[in-house]
Amino acid sequence: MSAAPMRHHGLVERAAGRLRLEPPGFLEPRCDLKGDHALNPATWGSLPAAQPRNAAVLVPVVEHAEGPAVLLTERASGLRNHSGQIAFPGGRMDPEDPSPIDTALREAEEEIGLPRDFVRPLGYLDAYLSSSNYFVLPVVALVRPGAPIVPNPEEVADVFEVPLAFLMDEANQELHAREWRGAIRQYYAMPYGRRYIWGVTAGILRNMYERLYAND
Repeated sequence: MSAAPMRHHGLVERAAGRLRLEPPGFLEPRCDLKGDHALNPATWGSLPAAQPRNAAVLVPVVEHAEGPAVLLTERASGLRNHSGQIAFPGGRMDPEDPSPIDTALREAEEEIGLPRDFVRPLGYLDAYLSSSNYFVLPVVALVRPGAPIVPNPEEVADVFEVPLAFLMDEANQELHAREWRGAIRQYYAMPYGRRYIWGVTAGILRNMYERLYAND
């Protein structure tokens, strides 16, 4: 499979002008709220009335000499929710977390052993509202090569990388559909070899493309 030309390498320069410096709030204009509802307005009808639970994920971009790559996880098969799916390191915000960045860094350390001193946060993408009513705040970050990765087997079955150029190539951002709760639901998917990147993870990557690369 081919990757797009490495025009995607200047991530830091792009992030400086195109990422949010502060996390978006749920009460901000809903036009900026990404999520499962955006592709399926007829299925959702309206946004849920209940206040969503806050969560944060790390979108870790490893700066290899041959080109940047996004670090992703495969969730453990024994997990209660979303087992076996491709995901970013992340999870629910704890009350003691000072910010979503701290949540994302803590979760990455707990899930895959990624030390904080290898990570340089760059900013926030738009928030993503999941079908399970989580208000997910994605934190884009640079990761220095050579970080020791030690997956927590209770949460993570595997850790792998996908070239950023592949993920940021619009040709690889496919719209798929399947039946969900009696209705046809559309979602983004980015198949990569035997990996099926879809749902919230693919939706966040699509927003990263829209924020950083769509106008090139």
